[in-house]
Amino acid sequence: MKHINVALFVPHEGCPHACSFCNQKTISGKSKPLTLTDIDESVQTALSTADCNKGEIAFFGGSFTAIDRDYMVSLLTRAKHYIDKGFFAGIRVSTRPDCINEEALSILKHYGVTAIELGCQSMDNEVLALNKRGHTADDVINAAGLIKSYGFEFGVQMMTGLLGDTDKKCIETAKKLIALSPDTARIYPTVVLHGTGLARLYYDGLYVPQSVEDAASLCAELLMMFRQKGIRVIRLGLHSGGNVEEGYVAGAYHPAFREICESRIYLKRVLEAIESGRVQKGEIEISVGKRYVSMLTGQKKSNINLLKDMGYICKIRQDETLEKYEIIVRG
Repeated sequence: MKHINVALFVPHEGCPHACSFCNQKTISGKSKPLTLTDIDESVQTALSTADCNKGEIAFFGGSFTAIDRDYMVSLLTRAKHYIDKGFFAGIRVSTRPDCINEEALSILKHYGVTAIELGCQSMDNEVLALNKRGHTADDVINAAGLIKSYGFEFGVQMMTGLLGDTDKKCIETAKKLIALSPDTARIYPTVVLHGTGLARLYYDGLYVPQSVEDAASLCAELLMMFRQKGIRVIRLGLHSGGNVEEGYVAGAYHPAFREICESRIYLKRVLEAIESGRVQKGEIEISVGKRYVSMLTGQKKSNINLLKDMGYICKIRQDETLEKYEIIVRG
């Protein structure tokens, strides 16, 4: 049976700022406070469909360590009940860098939290200020040190295409986050949602969002930067579901965004192999691991069709010895 996590959203609870891009109701599909009954129902649903003992109960949305302490402890207590029974491996929370301190970390440790993700978004102070984040890059660095000193699994979240951002700044953000040695990362291209400050700027012509194509090119590069340092990218692109499609205004949203990025990586690898091997146009054979054939071919065979337009007729061969992103091209 598949091991799964239970994702529980705490929309806008505790968050001291109205960031330019944020509408948690749209992202999560939730507007009411999370209740203990909600936890029980979500857990029971998960337990009825999958083996969860290697999964996590995860609290996302808002700023978990900034919510009312009694409320936070009540949520953790109910989640810990299922951890103690062995149904799940641990608890994951996400929060802001400026809402991390030793008092909060001690509580999280006591109640069985195993992983903390920081919504860093950018390591450029100008970008952070323009998007009304209310924290600085130094806050990220300080929070990361504290989290790691308590022995939590440490995750970072970054965004691309924010107001005032550039590809170069995003690359620098990734480098600075990688230097913090996180265990995991999430990369989110900015999506303009109804009811946000960014939406107003977009309608006034003061903000131009990334396209899916531009974001995919950048995020493919970011993905490989984290991967090369052994950091797992556990999410690439805003998740589908909730009210995202209904609340969408503009920006780089696609339900299969990660697949698009990974296809870009494979296309780049093929083109590099063709160039380095001086492969002549005509029929070529591309070997790839069985699990990764669809990534190589691209959505609707976009990569294969592009190569065909360039003069290369591709035959795909499955090779179980090849790892992810590894390919062999033969003329």
